[in-house]
Amino acid sequence: MKKIADVEPRNAPVQGRSKKRSKQIIDATSELLERVGFDDLNTILIAKEVGISIGSLYHYFPNKHAILYAMGMRWLDEIEGVLNEFDSWDIENIPLDQLVDDMLTTNFKVYKKQKAILTLVQAMFSVPELRELDEKHDEMMISTFARLFKRMGINKQLKERERLGRVYLESTHAVFVTMATQQGERAKRTQADLKVMVMALLTTHFK
Repeated sequence: MKKIADVEPRNAPVQGRSKKRSKQIIDATSELLERVGFDDLNTILIAKEVGISIGSLYHYFPNKHAILYAMGMRWLDEIEGVLNEFDSWDIENIPLDQLVDDMLTTNFKVYKKQKAILTLVQAMFSVPELRELDEKHDEMMISTFARLFKRMGINKQLKERERLGRVYLESTHAVFVTMATQQGERAKRTQADLKVMVMALLTTHFK
Protein backbone atom coordinates (compact mmCIF):
# COMPACT_ATOMS: atom_id res chain seq x y z
CA MET A 1 0.00 0.00 0.00
CA LYS A 2 1.23 3.46 -0.79
CA LYS A 3 1.97 5.89 2.01
CA ILE A 4 -0.43 8.76 2.67
CA ALA A 5 2.21 11.15 1.38
CA ASP A 6 1.87 9.52 -2.03
CA VAL A 7 -1.80 10.46 -2.33
CA GLU A 8 -1.75 13.91 -0.77
CA PRO A 9 -1.12 17.03 -2.89
CA ARG A 10 2.59 17.76 -3.31
CA ASN A 11 2.12 21.45 -2.63
CA ALA A 12 -0.57 22.57 -0.21
CA PRO A 13 -2.62 25.14 -2.15
CA VAL A 14 -2.09 28.04 0.23
CA GLN A 15 -2.11 30.91 -2.23
CA GLY A 16 -5.18 31.87 -4.22
CA ARG A 17 -3.77 30.83 -7.59
CA SER A 18 -2.72 27.41 -6.27
CA LYS A 19 -6.15 26.84 -4.73
CA LYS A 20 -7.82 27.78 -8.00
CA ARG A 21 -5.61 25.44 -10.04
CA SER A 22 -6.11 22.56 -7.59
CA LYS A 23 -9.85 23.08 -7.79
CA GLN A 24 -9.69 23.08 -11.59
CA ILE A 25 -7.81 19.79 -11.56
CA ILE A 26 -10.27 18.17 -9.15
CA ASP A 27 -13.28 19.48 -11.08
CA ALA A 28 -11.85 18.27 -14.39
CA THR A 29 -11.15 14.85 -12.88
CA SER A 30 -14.77 14.67 -11.70
CA GLU A 31 -15.97 15.35 -15.24
CA LEU A 32 -13.60 12.78 -16.74
CA LEU A 33 -14.44 10.18 -14.13
CA GLU A 34 -18.07 10.47 -15.13
CA ARG A 35 -17.25 10.15 -18.84
CA VAL A 36 -14.45 7.58 -18.99
CA GLY A 37 -14.63 5.71 -15.67
CA PHE A 38 -11.91 4.84 -13.19
CA ASP A 39 -9.86 2.39 -15.25
CA ASP A 40 -9.42 4.71 -18.26
CA LEU A 41 -8.78 7.79 -16.14
CA ASN A 42 -5.13 8.89 -16.21
CA THR A 43 -3.06 11.98 -15.58
CA ILE A 44 -2.49 12.62 -19.30
CA LEU A 45 -6.24 12.94 -19.87
CA ILE A 46 -6.63 15.09 -16.79
CA ALA A 47 -3.84 17.47 -17.80
CA LYS A 48 -5.36 17.77 -21.29
CA GLU A 49 -8.81 18.45 -19.82
CA VAL A 50 -7.42 21.22 -17.61
CA GLY A 51 -5.26 22.62 -20.40
CA ILE A 52 -1.90 22.27 -18.67
CA SER A 53 1.22 20.17 -19.19
CA ILE A 54 1.64 16.86 -17.42
CA GLY A 55 4.61 18.39 -15.58
CA SER A 56 2.41 21.20 -14.28
CA LEU A 57 -0.16 18.66 -13.12
CA TYR A 58 2.51 16.75 -11.19
CA HIS A 59 3.43 20.00 -9.45
CA TYR A 60 0.07 19.73 -7.66
CA PHE A 61 -0.65 15.98 -7.55
CA PRO A 62 1.80 13.06 -7.94
CA ASN A 63 -0.74 10.67 -9.53
CA LYS A 64 -4.44 10.11 -10.24
CA HIS A 65 -4.99 8.53 -6.84
CA ALA A 66 -3.84 11.76 -5.20
CA ILE A 67 -6.43 13.71 -7.21
CA LEU A 68 -9.15 11.22 -6.33
CA TYR A 69 -8.06 11.43 -2.70
CA ALA A 70 -8.50 15.21 -2.80
CA MET A 71 -11.86 14.78 -4.52
CA GLY A 72 -12.95 12.32 -1.85
CA MET A 73 -11.79 14.63 0.93
CA ARG A 74 -13.80 17.48 -0.56
CA TRP A 75 -16.88 15.24 -0.66
CA LEU A 76 -16.29 14.17 2.95
CA ASP A 77 -16.07 17.82 3.98
CA GLU A 78 -19.53 18.34 2.51
CA ILE A 79 -20.83 15.24 4.29
CA GLU A 80 -19.38 16.57 7.53
CA GLY A 81 -21.16 19.87 6.91
CA VAL A 82 -24.47 18.03 6.60
CA LEU A 83 -23.83 16.09 9.82
CA ASN A 84 -22.99 19.32 11.65
CA GLU A 85 -26.25 20.76 10.34
CA PHE A 86 -28.15 17.77 11.74
CA ASP A 87 -26.49 18.34 15.12
CA SER A 88 -27.76 21.93 15.14
CA TRP A 89 -31.39 20.94 14.56
CA ASP A 90 -33.95 20.86 17.36
CA ILE A 91 -34.04 17.07 17.08
CA GLU A 92 -35.98 16.53 20.29
CA ASN A 93 -38.96 18.58 19.07
CA ILE A 94 -39.22 17.59 15.41
CA PRO A 95 -41.80 14.86 14.58
CA LEU A 96 -40.03 11.69 13.44
CA ASP A 97 -41.76 11.64 10.05
CA GLN A 98 -40.63 15.17 9.26
CA LEU A 99 -37.16 14.60 10.73
CA VAL A 100 -36.48 11.53 8.59
CA ASP A 101 -37.74 13.31 5.48
CA ASP A 102 -35.55 16.36 6.17
CA MET A 103 -32.45 14.25 6.91
CA LEU A 104 -32.80 12.16 3.77
CA THR A 105 -33.43 15.19 1.56
CA THR A 106 -30.50 17.16 3.00
CA ASN A 107 -28.08 14.24 2.92
CA PHE A 108 -28.96 13.23 -0.63
CA LYS A 109 -28.13 16.70 -1.99
CA VAL A 110 -24.43 16.01 -1.32
CA TYR A 111 -24.61 12.79 -3.34
CA LYS A 112 -26.48 14.43 -6.21
CA LYS A 113 -23.99 17.29 -6.38
CA GLN A 114 -20.93 15.03 -6.69
CA LYS A 115 -20.27 13.94 -10.26
CA ALA A 116 -19.51 10.25 -10.80
CA ILE A 117 -20.51 9.54 -7.22
CA LEU A 118 -20.92 5.81 -7.85
CA THR A 119 -17.39 5.48 -9.26
CA LEU A 120 -15.95 7.64 -6.49
CA VAL A 121 -17.47 5.64 -3.63
CA GLN A 122 -16.49 2.37 -5.31
CA ALA A 123 -12.90 3.64 -5.58
CA MET A 124 -12.93 4.77 -1.95
CA PHE A 125 -13.92 1.25 -0.93
CA SER A 126 -11.75 -0.81 -3.27
CA VAL A 127 -8.57 1.20 -3.95
CA PRO A 128 -6.06 0.79 -1.08
CA GLU A 129 -4.82 4.36 -1.45
CA LEU A 130 -8.34 5.68 -0.87
CA ARG A 131 -9.67 3.20 1.65
CA GLU A 132 -9.11 5.46 4.65
CA LEU A 133 -11.63 7.91 3.14
CA ASP A 134 -14.29 5.20 3.17
CA GLU A 135 -13.45 4.41 6.78
CA LYS A 136 -13.58 8.07 7.76
CA HIS A 137 -16.97 8.47 6.09
CA ASP A 138 -18.37 5.47 7.96
CA GLU A 139 -16.96 6.61 11.30
CA MET A 140 -18.43 10.11 10.90
CA MET A 141 -21.85 8.79 9.95
CA ILE A 142 -22.07 6.12 12.63
CA SER A 143 -20.87 8.32 15.51
CA THR A 144 -23.15 11.19 14.50
CA PHE A 145 -26.24 9.03 14.14
CA ALA A 146 -25.55 7.16 17.36
CA ARG A 147 -25.70 10.59 19.02
CA LEU A 148 -28.77 11.71 17.05
CA PHE A 149 -30.67 8.51 17.81
CA LYS A 150 -30.28 9.18 21.53
CA ARG A 151 -31.64 12.71 21.05
CA MET A 152 -34.57 11.23 19.13
CA GLY A 153 -35.44 9.14 22.16
CA ILE A 154 -33.90 5.78 21.27
CA ASN A 155 -32.63 4.88 24.71
CA LYS A 156 -30.20 2.10 23.90
CA GLN A 157 -26.62 1.50 24.94
CA LEU A 158 -23.99 3.25 22.81
CA LYS A 159 -22.87 0.02 21.12
CA GLU A 160 -26.45 -0.73 20.12
CA ARG A 161 -26.97 2.78 18.77
CA GLU A 162 -23.72 2.45 16.82
CA ARG A 163 -24.96 -0.85 15.40
CA LEU A 164 -28.18 0.89 14.41
CA GLY A 165 -26.10 3.71 12.91
CA ARG A 166 -24.26 1.16 10.77
CA VAL A 167 -27.56 -0.26 9.49
CA TYR A 168 -28.82 3.25 8.74
CA LEU A 169 -25.57 4.13 6.98
CA GLU A 170 -25.42 1.05 4.79
CA SER A 171 -29.08 1.39 3.80
CA THR A 172 -29.10 5.09 2.97
CA HIS A 173 -25.64 5.14 1.36
CA ALA A 174 -26.52 2.42 -1.14
CA VAL A 175 -29.86 3.97 -2.05
CA PHE A 176 -28.45 7.51 -2.32
CA VAL A 177 -25.87 6.29 -4.84
CA THR A 178 -28.67 4.67 -6.85
CA MET A 179 -30.86 7.77 -6.63
CA ALA A 180 -28.01 9.93 -7.95
CA THR A 181 -28.32 8.11 -11.30
CA GLN A 182 -32.10 8.52 -11.46
CA GLN A 183 -34.18 11.42 -12.67
CA GLY A 184 -37.46 13.10 -11.77
CA GLU A 185 -40.30 10.95 -10.50
CA ARG A 186 -38.16 7.81 -10.43
CA ALA A 187 -35.78 9.38 -7.91
CA LYS A 188 -38.70 10.73 -5.87
CA ARG A 189 -40.28 7.28 -5.66
CA THR A 190 -36.99 5.75 -4.60
CA GLN A 191 -36.58 8.34 -1.85
CA ALA A 192 -40.14 7.69 -0.70
CA ASP A 193 -39.35 3.96 -0.46
CA LEU A 194 -36.15 4.74 1.46
CA LYS A 195 -38.14 6.85 3.92
CA VAL A 196 -40.51 3.93 4.55
CA MET A 197 -37.50 1.69 5.23
CA VAL A 198 -35.88 4.15 7.63
CA MET A 199 -39.13 4.85 9.46
CA ALA A 200 -39.71 1.11 9.91
CA LEU A 201 -36.15 0.67 11.19
CA LEU A 202 -36.29 3.52 13.71
CA THR A 203 -39.82 3.10 15.06
CA THR A 204 -39.00 -0.47 16.04
CA HIS A 205 -36.31 0.79 18.42
CA PHE A 206 -38.55 3.19 20.31
CA LYS A 207 -40.27 0.21 21.93
